[in-house]
Amino acid sequence: MFTPQDLEQLRSHQVSQEQALRQLEQFRTGFPELDIVSACAIGKGILRPDKAEETNFLKAWDKYLDENHIVVKFVPASGAASRMFKNLFEYLETGERTAFIDDFLAHKDCFAFGESLSGKDGQEAVRYLLEDMHYGSLPKGLLLFHKYPEGNRTPALEHLVEGALYAKSEDGTVNIHFTVSHDHLELFKQHIAEHKEQFEKKFGCRFNISFSEQKPSTDTLAADAEGNPFRDKNGKLLFRPGGHGALIENLNDIDADVVFIKNIDNVVPDRLKDDTVRYKKLIAGVLVSLQQQVFAFLKELEGEVSDARLSEIRDFAEQKLCYKIADGANLKEKLIAVLNRPIRVCGMVRNDGEPGGGPFLVRDENGDIQCQILESSQIADKSLMSNATHFNPVDLVCSLRDYRGNHFDLRQFVDPKTGFISQKSKDGRELQALELPGLWNGAMAHWNTVFVEVPLITFNPVKTVNDLLRAEHQ
Repeated sequence: MFTPQDLEQLRSHQVSQEQALRQLEQFRTGFPELDIVSACAIGKGILRPDKAEETNFLKAWDKYLDENHIVVKFVPASGAASRMFKNLFEYLETGERTAFIDDFLAHKDCFAFGESLSGKDGQEAVRYLLEDMHYGSLPKGLLLFHKYPEGNRTPALEHLVEGALYAKSEDGTVNIHFTVSHDHLELFKQHIAEHKEQFEKKFGCRFNISFSEQKPSTDTLAADAEGNPFRDKNGKLLFRPGGHGALIENLNDIDADVVFIKNIDNVVPDRLKDDTVRYKKLIAGVLVSLQQQVFAFLKELEGEVSDARLSEIRDFAEQKLCYKIADGANLKEKLIAVLNRPIRVCGMVRNDGEPGGGPFLVRDENGDIQCQILESSQIADKSLMSNATHFNPVDLVCSLRDYRGNHFDLRQFVDPKTGFISQKSKDGRELQALELPGLWNGAMAHWNTVFVEVPLITFNPVKTVNDLLRAEHQ
């Protein structure tokens, strides 16, 4: 199967021969369909706190921050912005003035980078943006998104501000971790270094900024149509990034009690940050309140527990963690296994036609039912999606330690059966690409998951450059 040269390639990617063989086997066998019970809804997997509950959760988070815990804001930021400028690249190639291009050029002064395009129009303006300013090759995190009198900001800087507003510890430290591509690492470091002191003075904090790259060991082999290793024109194996699910390794390396996860492009200017900050604190308050109760139950389960008490703890798992335990298991052992897991609380917004995965109830091979975030590619019966009232904006807060204070090995809670295969091409030849279980999908499948409704105003992604013309980004 593998030549000596192949084995050398595997070693350079830190992939064992056994891993490579397992990946090739997945191309041949595929992935099993999930047993989806239903979409989640308010009162059926999704919590909508009332005003009194909101107040209590907000207080719980403020109290937690005062107790010297380690909190980290984790921002996946490795994606290039090339897809954001797809329409502009097509315009340079064809010269065709579509409605999209007309809108861009008519409002170019409204962009935070618009001043640099002054005096330029048509293809000249677009070419200057994409090539001279390098916007066609830079990562999203380093593009100017929002205007301010004191200096316009990139998404990276907006995440610094967010961190200062809801994740500042008692001693004034704000921990932010960016996952970036190797090619952009130094650019990110330089950008943050240029602005760090200014923002520390403005928000009365000290930023502790760290970076990581996707590990080579999370790359996956490509395969041909028959499931054999795909080889490039030089006869070498082709490796591809395994998708954002690879970042579970990066998250696993974070030394923290609580971690916020939010995509790089989902930011708003300061005038709209109040809702973002409030609901980040709210879901964090839900998390630490649940965590406190879970830890108390686990300590209690170390001793003798009556059947009546076991039933009460089971009710908690079902009502508060949305985890329904199938009958037949040793209840005490099962409860320990269910409770002693990482916890994540995920903001969910009403489904208003925006793209994104959704919250569903899924039954596992043991018959247990729990909440999962699924992408459309994981849902064989598409009619289930029509019943989804909410979707996933990637708004997570996670608890990474167990009740004894030990860091969970997050890799133990991945469901490897939830990857998927996509069709790609290389040098004009078709290939199969293996995607790892997504970071907030299968990579967190065996976490305890709680969904909380948050307002749509907290979800403001930038998928195309003209999204920056929306009121939320002006």
